Parts: sequence; C-alpha cells; structure tokens
Amino acid sequence: MTDPYRVGPPRTDRGRLLLVVALGVAVTVFTATVPLLRDWFDLRVYHGSVDHWLNRGGRLYDYRVPGTEYGFTYPPFAALVMSPMALVGLRTAVALTLLLNLAALAVALHVLTDGAWRRYGWYGCALGACLLALYEPLRDTVSFGQVNLLLLALVLVDARLLATGRTRWAGVGTGLAAAVKLTPVIFIGLLLLARRWRAAAVATGVTAGATVLTALAAPDASRFYWTHALWDTSRIGRLDYVSNQSVQGVLARLAQGEPSRALWAAGVLVVLCVWGWRARRAVVAGDWAAAFALTGLTACLVSPVTWVHHLVWLLPSFAVLLRAGHARVAGALYALLCTSVVWLWFDDASGIDGFLGANAYTWATLGLLLWLPSRQTGAARRSLSRSASATAAPPTAAAPAIAAVSRQPGPGAGAVAAVTGVAPGPGAGAAGDGGTSDPTGETRPATANPQSSSARASS
Repeated sequence: MTDPYRVGPPRTDRGRLLLVVALGVAVTVFTATVPLLRDWFDLRVYHGSVDHWLNRGGRLYDYRVPGTEYGFTYPPFAALVMSPMALVGLRTAVALTLLLNLAALAVALHVLTDGAWRRYGWYGCALGACLLALYEPLRDTVSFGQVNLLLLALVLVDARLLATGRTRWAGVGTGLAAAVKLTPVIFIGLLLLARRWRAAAVATGVTAGATVLTALAAPDASRFYWTHALWDTSRIGRLDYVSNQSVQGVLARLAQGEPSRALWAAGVLVVLCVWGWRARRAVVAGDWAAAFALTGLTACLVSPVTWVHHLVWLLPSFAVLLRAGHARVAGALYALLCTSVVWLWFDDASGIDGFLGANAYTWATLGLLLWLPSRQTGAARRSLSRSASATAAPPTAAAPAIAAVSRQPGPGAGAVAAVTGVAPGPGAGAAGDGGTSDPTGETRPATANPQSSSARASS
C-alpha cells in the first residue's frame, strides 16, 4: 500500500526545474551569508604583480596589494604564464579566470567520472553543480581567483593517460603544474615511486625546462625567488592561522606560534612513509586513481602552508570512496568540508575543542590518507618485484582505475538518487562568500569576525 504522506522526487520536468531553482536559491543564500567571500584577492595579486612588472617597469616580487603586505609568492614561470593579464583590466581578468576555472573543473570531473556524468542530463548536472558550490575549498578557489583547479586538471590528465596506457605525453601536465607552483612536485615523486621512469623524466624535464627558460627571460626575478622569496614564509602568512590545515598548521596552533622544526620534520617523514607504502601498493594493483588521490592528500599534509582552498586536491579521494561503495563516508566528509566549521575557532584554537575543531580538515585529510580504499589483488601483490618491467606496457584489465570511477555514484549520490528516484548509474562521479580582503586568513583580521578582514595573502 502506498503511503499517502510520502514525498517522492519530482516526476515532471517542471517539478525538477522548480526543485533546481529552489536548491539554487538555498545555495546562493548559504554562500552569501555563511562562508567568506574573498573578493578575488589572489587574482588581484596576480594581476597587480604582472602589471607592475611588465607595464610599469617594477620588480615582480616588490609589488604589494594596496593596504596589505602581500605580493606574488609563486615561481617566476607562473608570472610568465599569467603575463597576458597585463594586457587587460582587472574585471576582464576576473571573467577570464572564471571561465578557466569552470573549464578546469569540467576536465577534472570528466576524468574522475570517465565522462559518465552525461547520463544524468541537465537535471543531474544541475544538482551536482549545487553540491559543488557548497564545497568550501572550491568556493574559496573561485572567489580568490586561485589556480588550484587548473593545476588539479593538469595532474589528473596525467593520471588518466597512465591509467589507460597512453604514456607518450604522460608527465607533461604534472611538469607544467610543478613549474607554476611547488605543491604538485610530489606527483613527480609518485611517478618515481611507481617506477614510471619515462613519465617522471618528462615531468622533471618540463619543470626544469620551464624554470631555465624563465631564468633566461627574467634573470633578476628568478634569482630573487630562488634565493630569497622561496624561503621567506612571512610573504605567505602566519603558520598558526586557522586556515592553515597542514601538519605544520596543527603544530603551530599547538605552539601558538612558530612550531618546532624538528617535530614538523618528523611528522612530515611519518606522513611520507605512509604515503610511500600505500601509493606503491595502489600502483602495483594498477589503481592509479587511488595512487593520485593519496598523493594529493599527502601534498596537503606535508606542505608548510595548506590554506583551505588548497583542499581541492581532496576531490579525487571522494571519487575513490564512491567507486569503492563508501557513499556514506564520502557524503559525511564532503558535508564536513562544506561547513566552514574550522572558522568557529578563528580567535582561539586552544583546548581540546580547539585541537579537534580548528584542525577538522586536517584530521579528515589524515584519515583519508590512512584508510582510503584501493584495489589490492593477490596478483598485484605478487607482481611487486616485476612492476618495473611493465612501465611502458598497456594496462591490464584491472588497470584503468580512473575509468572504474564511472561505475560509481558521485558526491552526494544518495541525495541525488533520493531526489531523482533513480539509483546512481555508472559514472555519477565526484563533483563560493560578501567580500573581504582576507581570503585565506593569512593574517588575523582587525575585528573578531572572521568574515570581515583587511589583510590577505596569495598562496
């Protein structure tokens, strides 16, 4: 007997459209009131720096955003890549950056789901867009005008090439990403760990080549960056700020200032050992999706500074969880990263509650590193000693791990199924803030309200 009071999913296009509009309004209200909007701060750093450097004859690393102490912190190759911004105004740069970020997100989702997102049509895509808009690292990346999504897309393309045996160009994306920003360098380490010597050589060559060419084109900027700016952490922001969700951020908040370097190095070493063990096992099993996801998690943990917007590197982990059938775990962690909960300890991260709550995203990242599922077949374990000889060979039937994600639901798939009345089919893969000048929280705002600040850093 049918329950007359049961509310089911909309069955008509009109009902679905109304639901999407209602969800869109709810998401808009949430992002306009709860999170922090970043006022394109990082993009203003990029645009102002290249304009100061190329149009005004100034030194690249001397520029500071008016009213702040923050300027360009990336390698000079990144400035060369961003140099076309010197030809346009800030508003045009904002529009172009939005388009690039949307394109990069589309590429990343296509790789993570093997293109199976198309099965859900406009309705499923609209619901997925609402879910993605709630993800704090993604909101921050967009509203900062950050480059994280572009780098993620480049690395994931390499993951796709390796998983499908098309290794000719594998390593190019990782090399370019590492030349723009140092965080993706660890993915070259993954290629070495996997004994993919050719891909590792390509990635290293691309990074080195880009760096050398930049040194020839901009010798003064290159010299200053590699001898001074790289080592000056004050250019990025305070290590103990709540937005820093790395191992060093946790230690800095415990120390209420500069943490012990020896203790941090020990923590990083432990994390790297766990990563090396787990990533190697995943690679031997042909599970490139898990290997790249584990490496993204590790990059966030070992980096001296991992602002909240850097946690877009966790997106591949959600795809792996869904592929393994852990939709509830994926949903719970995804919901946590939508809450902006760490900002509740903006002013005071002391005590047990501060230790747990202010570092909530770090604990989620560490938990994923320890327990993210990966394929571990007996045959794969027996092949450990022979894997080096197969570096250039096409993958076996178990190898396309990225493609396997297409048979799993995406983030929030349970919610989507509840709304659509359709069980998630193959490929439902993983798929924001009034303005402030303190996008990552690199400096403590003048007021007690973390949503209103006048200081910012680009990182």
